[in-house]
Amino acid sequence: MSQHGRQYAEAGVDLAQAERAKQRIGRAVASTRTPLSLGHLGAFGGMVKVPPGMRSPVLVMSTDGVGTKVLVAQQAGRVDTIGEDLVNHSVNDILVHGARPLAFMDYIAGAGLSEDVLAGIVEGVARGCRNHGMALAGGETAQMPGLYAEGEFDLAGTIVGVVEEEAALHGERIVPGDLLLAYASTGLHTNGYTLARRVIFERAGLTLTDQLPGTDASVGDALLAVHQSYSAALMPVLPLVHGIAHITGGGIAGNLVRVLPEGSAAVIDAVSWQLPPLFRFLQEAGGISTEEMRDVFNLGVGLIVAIPASSLAAVESAARTAKLTSWVVGRIVAGTPSVSFAE
Repeated sequence: MSQHGRQYAEAGVDLAQAERAKQRIGRAVASTRTPLSLGHLGAFGGMVKVPPGMRSPVLVMSTDGVGTKVLVAQQAGRVDTIGEDLVNHSVNDILVHGARPLAFMDYIAGAGLSEDVLAGIVEGVARGCRNHGMALAGGETAQMPGLYAEGEFDLAGTIVGVVEEEAALHGERIVPGDLLLAYASTGLHTNGYTLARRVIFERAGLTLTDQLPGTDASVGDALLAVHQSYSAALMPVLPLVHGIAHITGGGIAGNLVRVLPEGSAAVIDAVSWQLPPLFRFLQEAGGISTEEMRDVFNLGVGLIVAIPASSLAAVESAARTAKLTSWVVGRIVAGTPSVSFAE
């Protein structure tokens, strides 16, 4: 190490290690470039073109993180999937508006992060971007000792998508008589980890390597299951869809109500599916009421779409083609915007 970098390293930032991570990150970013990418790697800003041929393109943007799932990843020493979680979550958020992804930017902040951790996170982000034909246009990695404890980090990202103005989904097409089709989640996705960690690690006394009761998976594998993307199932049939809700923090009711227009209420058939084993264990081991479970967790439902009954067969077929499980979970009725559960 050169003398001019020694004091910075002693203060908690290793420039040599940061440079090695930067080179790996550069290769990951380069692997996501698309025909719409412009500019050079390492520039101060990322650039992408709007796809040609669009009449009235609207940019759709969203920023999010993966919450305290990062603590599970840190504890497990597995950071290769949380970047993919972040991308898939973000893709779903703009899919709600009918948008296709164009570009992504990530932000990693922490302290004492190794080359493998920094590059591993971004490599996961890049994998998620490649899966969606989206450019990782840039990002930031910030080592901030004093603000973060040694080895701790947080992860966030911003997505930019595009949709024709006339095709954008806002929920106003939803009408009484529409069916609600649910798509299965892969687990907690990226929400509810604060309560889940308390139940699993503190109350139940399990470790990441223990088998999760009722399953063949370890606790670590169950908690780090990658957030499902629903893009492949829905992009081919978006013109048939009246509205979409991504089921994240706040559960089914808290997210579905966000897309309901005046005059429409949602009724969820609570017996149309069984709680997956992870959620059953959390409820039983934590002594959590059904009402709180519904408020905190997705309960095995990652996305809900409102569609006319005449479109059900086509939309279900697209889900099967994408190898996703779907089922009719409820319906839209006349009423003020609200979500209720029918037992």
